[in-house]
Amino acid sequence: MIEFLQQVFNGLAIGAVYTLIAIGLTIVFGILGIAHFAHGVVAMSGGYVTFFLIEKLGVPFFVAMMLAMLVGAILGLLVERFAYRPVQNAAHINAFIIALGLTMMIDGLNLLAFGPDQMVIRTPFQSVFNLAGLVVTELRVYVMVTTAVLIIAMSFFVSRTKTGRAIRAVAQNRSAAILMGVNVNAVALVVFGLSSALGVAGGALVGAMLALAPGLGESLVIKGFAVLILGGLGSVPGAIVGGLILGVSEALAAGYLSSAYKDVIAFLVMIVVLLFRPEGLLGKK
Repeated sequence: MIEFLQQVFNGLAIGAVYTLIAIGLTIVFGILGIAHFAHGVVAMSGGYVTFFLIEKLGVPFFVAMMLAMLVGAILGLLVERFAYRPVQNAAHINAFIIALGLTMMIDGLNLLAFGPDQMVIRTPFQSVFNLAGLVVTELRVYVMVTTAVLIIAMSFFVSRTKTGRAIRAVAQNRSAAILMGVNVNAVALVVFGLSSALGVAGGALVGAMLALAPGLGESLVIKGFAVLILGGLGSVPGAIVGGLILGVSEALAAGYLSSAYKDVIAFLVMIVVLLFRPEGLLGKK
């Protein structure tokens, strides 16, 4: 039982990261209808920025992460304005090709700037607690708490602010929102900025728990879309539930089978859900 609980705890921590990545994908897809496949490399870039601020400038971890989120938000604004907006009325394949191009370009820039080696983001949270045989690391607790705080802050922004009301109006009925005077282009900018900031937070947290490396962005976006499909397209609560389920499933597979099967779980989840419940757990038919 202790081993089972240990794997569940570990899975909840990595599932929290998947949730942050998936929520960013969810709000972009649910509101703008764009499958933002470059989201993973944007998140990984934020992890590298966090690493640079800590190692080169001595910035504390959470301050570095918040500054990286600001950089990520600016990058998200640029991606929306100069990459996706010119093709917003074109066929969906155009945005997909642009996303692939962005992924390769940003990956290449990260490789040139930071090299091919793995990098672990150092944090001061090194304590380990033993609770009746259950090993609880301070860092993983902070990861889960940070994720919860960011989700609550995002929910407050979307539900209680004027900009948030505009975002919800566009999500519910884009044409009606335009007729009511909502600036849809401004909403798209805010959505991409918010999405990228959340993704960067996920990249920083995964860099602290595991490591940053070339190709991590592609892996993160695959996990993000697996969560998106599992929870339901466009559903933020679904992204939260799906992220935690995927994280726990991976941890159990790694603990009881082999770590080699861990990454297969995301693909298995996507296939099973698409076959038997394509709307996801909390999505609409």
